[in-house]
Amino acid sequence: MNEKLYDKDLKILDLLKEHADYSTREIAKKTLLPITTIHNRIQKLRKQGVIQRYTIDVDYSRLDRNFVAYVLVSVNLRYLKTQNKTQYDIIKEMRKFHFVERVDIVTGLTDLVVIMRTKDVEEFDKCLMTKLQLIEGVEKTQSLIVIHSK
Repeated sequence: MNEKLYDKDLKILDLLKEHADYSTREIAKKTLLPITTIHNRIQKLRKQGVIQRYTIDVDYSRLDRNFVAYVLVSVNLRYLKTQNKTQYDIIKEMRKFHFVERVDIVTGLTDLVVIMRTKDVEEFDKCLMTKLQLIEGVEKTQSLIVIHSK
């Protein structure tokens, strides 16, 4: 059952999206709402599944993983069918690689979009050619190199 979100809830969510580490006290200061209201609303949002998890924003340049590419993947659906596999199985395999940040099933001329994050173009090439493209069912890939991101 989806309950209506109120302005108070939206203010809290907007703050948490940018500052997941804020305490209830800090959120109360920023929203000018009582701390007990903040606490109760956050608990309610978690219980409803609106807030599913808290996460972090990583500075990948400090991890030497600043090279980003979107890889458009076309899948051989006929082959997958003969192997009793689906696109979800391919996604599971792809997510095992440390360089895969995200995989989404999309509509259009491609089947999957993979966000890869590596040290440099050489590592990207190696990961693409020796790992991603060799997954059974991957028919072809097209890479889009990110030149600026924010």
